[in-house]
Amino acid sequence: MKRVIAVANQKGGVGKTTTAVNLAASLAATKRAVLLLDLDPQGNATMGCGVDKSNLAHGGALEVLLGEASIESALIKIELADFTLLPSNQDLTAAEVRLLAMSTGRETQLKNALASVQGRFDVIVIDSPPALNLLTVNALVAADSVLIPMQCEYYALEGLSALLSTIEQIKAAANPTLIIEGILRTMFDPRNNLANEVSAQLIMHFGDKVFRTIIPRNIRLAEAPSFGVPVLLHDKDSRGALAYLALAGEMIRREEEEAAPAPVADSL
Repeated sequence: MKRVIAVANQKGGVGKTTTAVNLAASLAATKRAVLLLDLDPQGNATMGCGVDKSNLAHGGALEVLLGEASIESALIKIELADFTLLPSNQDLTAAEVRLLAMSTGRETQLKNALASVQGRFDVIVIDSPPALNLLTVNALVAADSVLIPMQCEYYALEGLSALLSTIEQIKAAANPTLIIEGILRTMFDPRNNLANEVSAQLIMHFGDKVFRTIIPRNIRLAEAPSFGVPVLLHDKDSRGALAYLALAGEMIRREEEEAAPAPVADSL
């Protein structure tokens, strides 16, 4: 597994940061070298890893994105979870204006910054902001694939259409090899009839692109960020931890199946 995965959805509150942090931890648990990149000015992924976002000694995503600091100088090793973090904080809100002021190359700033460290990691997970702005565009241009977390509710379907349109535009303009990693159903409650109906619609329209793994509503998953750790370190036996481990396993199996040579038919 050697790729850059953008976790993206312009709708807030769908479990995007939760997915980015816990997927990074779950992939790291499989002994893969993982980089988690926090590209959201809210800095929630940074806090969810136990890093004080108000006191970033060597800068963060803003300086790296604008070329004011090397990415190597800004990386932080999250020892307990065994992955690496590029942190961010509210300073990243300035990036939008400053990127817009650039005459050329504003969409490729992140891709260029990652080039020097990409070979060190098996997987780079990007936590994108809940908006279709230049930060999200940078994430999509830098990524090999997009993982879309979404709740199974009516408004989420409308948001998904807008995101898919943006992905197609990015493919046409700047990143022709960009693919959808998969659609992840989050905060799922099987007792909710609407959730089941929307889930069925997703499978009907997107087929195998919908992950079989479903992330349930889970109190341990919700409270883990307040302890500054992924749920795997907060309660490894919780339903939330087991679900994200299952997601990592499903992604690895998918890649192995895609990489496997097609069986050769016996000649008559």
